[in-house]
Amino acid sequence: MSRTLIGQDRPELQKAIEEIVDSGFAGVQLRVHDGRGEWVGSAGVRKLGESAKPPTNGHFRIGSTTKTFTATVVLQLVAEGRIGLDSPVDAYLPRFGLDQRITVRMLLQHTSGLFNYTGEYYDDGTVVPGIPWQGQEYVDNQFHTYQPEDLIRLALSKPARFEPGTDWSYSNTNYVLAKLLTEEVTGRSLAEEMQRLILQPLGLSGTVVPGASPEIPEPHAHGYYRYEHAGQWQVVDVTRFNVSWISAAGDMISTTEDLHTFFSALMSGKLLPDSLLAEMRTPHPQSGDHRYGLGLFMEETDGGGTIFHHNGGFFGWAALMYSSPDGSKTLTASLTTGDAELDFAATAEAFQKAQQRLVKEVFCGGQAEVADKAKPGQ
Repeated sequence: MSRTLIGQDRPELQKAIEEIVDSGFAGVQLRVHDGRGEWVGSAGVRKLGESAKPPTNGHFRIGSTTKTFTATVVLQLVAEGRIGLDSPVDAYLPRFGLDQRITVRMLLQHTSGLFNYTGEYYDDGTVVPGIPWQGQEYVDNQFHTYQPEDLIRLALSKPARFEPGTDWSYSNTNYVLAKLLTEEVTGRSLAEEMQRLILQPLGLSGTVVPGASPEIPEPHAHGYYRYEHAGQWQVVDVTRFNVSWISAAGDMISTTEDLHTFFSALMSGKLLPDSLLAEMRTPHPQSGDHRYGLGLFMEETDGGGTIFHHNGGFFGWAALMYSSPDGSKTLTASLTTGDAELDFAATAEAFQKAQQRLVKEVFCGGQAEVADKAKPGQ
């Protein structure tokens, strides 16, 4: 049975999250499960202007980490024989007039070529906007409800990035279609299927599919969005937020404990048949350095091991979810942004450095490195 270790037992982990806060984040909560047991800790503040730390059992918005949950539900329905992984999506959702070459697999692995309705960035520097996603316009839409069908129709009104299956490009559109596909096939909401297939069997009582509700269960830290408007810098609390704009591509709320339970169960084969888990964990050749499978990233560590992950984030919030291939070692975390003077690019860079620091500490340092080298087949 794992034991919970207090901060001073793993001073390197406490130091890491304190340094992440020093880099510009308001708060961090971290949970690590490995051969030394379970460690939980937090740093920074729960809310700007207060001194209390973020709760280590706090709820947070997990952003695109949601995609792994969504992909798992779709693959569970494949296992039940209700969805064909290589069937055309148009066969299930004819109302959109999708290219008939786009398969369910292409949605999960981001090879459909469909325009990303949150905006596309092209290699030549061109940006094609989608729905409002930054600045005052984003804040003004904080409680606006978007219908999934409208998000899909917006995406389909723009040119595709490439022919289906010929390249790789991360697109939230794919996962909104996966939601609609699930609902069409089952006759129930994705939230109900998520409850039936994942949340209830694993006892994930802290995980929520919020729909259009802006609420987040207590306890929780606060996330903030800092932006420039009319020549002035503004800081807005984005804790309460209608996340229907991101839908099944990133709307879920969870805890570090629930993310650990989910990802450990997934990686250890408790949620999918071996053949489908293998498909999920096989990166598509066109995804290049991203090494993306079906709702999952794969990464080689400096210590010579392999880890799987899917992180997530949008303004105010970020989530980390990492695991060893067998689910025995996990890192789950929440980061909240505050009023630090970081623009969008600087925040993204700080997030990148934070995740690299934690991964190095947990999966590549000390005992973790030894464990990876001792099991080269992992």
